[in-house]
Amino acid sequence: MSLGKEFMIIPGVFNPFTALLAERVGFKAIYLSGGALTSSLGLPDIGIIDLMELVDMVRRIREVTSIPMIVDADTGFGEAINVYRTVSLLERAGADAIQIEDQRMPKKCGHLEGKEVISDKEMVSKIRAAVRARKKAKIIARVDSRAILGLRDSIERAKAYLEAGADIIFPEALQSEEEFREFAKEVHAPLLANMTEFGKTPLITAEEFRNMGYTYVIFPVTIFRVAARAMEDALKVLMKEGTQKNLMDKMMTRKEQYEVINYDYYERLDKELA
Repeated sequence: MSLGKEFMIIPGVFNPFTALLAERVGFKAIYLSGGALTSSLGLPDIGIIDLMELVDMVRRIREVTSIPMIVDADTGFGEAINVYRTVSLLERAGADAIQIEDQRMPKKCGHLEGKEVISDKEMVSKIRAAVRARKKAKIIARVDSRAILGLRDSIERAKAYLEAGADIIFPEALQSEEEFREFAKEVHAPLLANMTEFGKTPLITAEEFRNMGYTYVIFPVTIFRVAARAMEDALKVLMKEGTQKNLMDKMMTRKEQYEVINYDYYERLDKELA
């Protein structure tokens, strides 16, 4: 399976269980979010996990679902030659599309202050390496220069990245609907919009993005943040009350949990093999 040309809403996931949930709900693709993955490991999203940790999570997710997966590969884990290996390993692990951004290490969340970008020429080299390494996976070029060099620079970079072979362009941290609309008007390619929370981009609906000409809309950390708040609230109840009685109506049942992880299949398989 692979990403199609049709419009898609794509949720961010951070482990196999969340990937299975997304598929169960009916999503047609998932986004392995660097921000959500690193937070789930108790670490900041500043490029400090390594390539093999990411490859391992891709493999774990691919073990339980075949749903198309975009993988956030940050800056590609190095220079152009490193990007070549990054793309090769991630595709073999199960990535259907691989996202690389033009930030300078140490990278930051695209919506934070203080990030820096490499030159467009350096990023072009990385994209060419990615294109050479991939077999079928799509290459997504994330443009981070809006906050540093302005919208015009991000548009010109996007055009250069397309010429270098990128399949999809991801303009990061645009600051208004007008900017997203102008970007789409000038950059003629499949476009991916990032609808993250608490950042520089106002909350825009998927339908609005679609009308502006975007093909994909990701919600990278939404379910992580909702789950984190729910877990914190549950922990406070356990600490205060010493019982889960008042949490029962907030829980997925054991039956529902087992349905997500396909428990019955493994139980039947065990009996058949025995």
